[in-house]
Amino acid sequence: MLRIAIQAKGRLNEQSIDLLSEAGIRVAESKRKLISRAEGFPLEVLFLRDDDIPQAVSMGVADLGIVGLNEVAEKGFPVEQIMDLGFGGCRLSLAVPKTTAYEGLAFFRGRRVATSYPNILARYFAEKGIEAEIHTIEGSVEIAPAVGMADGIFDIVSSGGTLISNGLVEVEKVLFSEAVLIACPGLDSDKRRETEQLTFRLNSILDSRGMKYVLMNLPKERLGDAIRILPGMRSPTVLPLAQEGWCSIHAVISQDQLWERIERLKEIGAEGILILALENMIR
Repeated sequence: MLRIAIQAKGRLNEQSIDLLSEAGIRVAESKRKLISRAEGFPLEVLFLRDDDIPQAVSMGVADLGIVGLNEVAEKGFPVEQIMDLGFGGCRLSLAVPKTTAYEGLAFFRGRRVATSYPNILARYFAEKGIEAEIHTIEGSVEIAPAVGMADGIFDIVSSGGTLISNGLVEVEKVLFSEAVLIACPGLDSDKRRETEQLTFRLNSILDSRGMKYVLMNLPKERLGDAIRILPGMRSPTVLPLAQEGWCSIHAVISQDQLWERIERLKEIGAEGILILALENMIR
């Protein structure tokens, strides 16, 4: 049985459980439990603080973990990054008071910068040849300039609303982050196989997002034209109809190409067009 560590509470917890649910894995939520047994896959779920997950996975306390890439980069524990999960997107950025005359990264030379991510920031400054005072703060990093603790901050930015409300402006984007699936480097062959089964499910869910399953009827004489319009994942599926001279076509196409291709199909005689969300069919 695999053990996966996820965040104990918050949005990343909810999104992790939702993704597992889409993959047919049901997790009983309980704020009082440290470990919960999942249904639909041989899996135990370990609920931890997000900043503890990389260490737990590195040590083998958990075989897998779902955590923000920012935490993996900050903690620096040896783990395998298996796949990106497409949610929990944010960035780590430098910000200064909006009244500051900022003309470039050299502004930070000799300045005090408050952050909860000192290791990422130290590496970034070292790469850029910037010597600055990095002050580690747990909690409300964004208030540090207002109370005189720092000249700028390095923190997570999502919408940017928190920066604005504290009179700050984003000046340098350093690291783009999202939730990732990580694994302990020392997994045995059995757990490797189980991990492959799990990642197959998760990849199937992620690949289906934004994809549409299209069914239509078409005169056989226009089949070649339709195939050129609808290549699908490899090629469309073609089935004969009882009505002579007609066939049914099934294909998968991306949302951003959908309506332009539908119009072209209608022009060559497609009828009875049905469009389904592929992710709903997988569920």
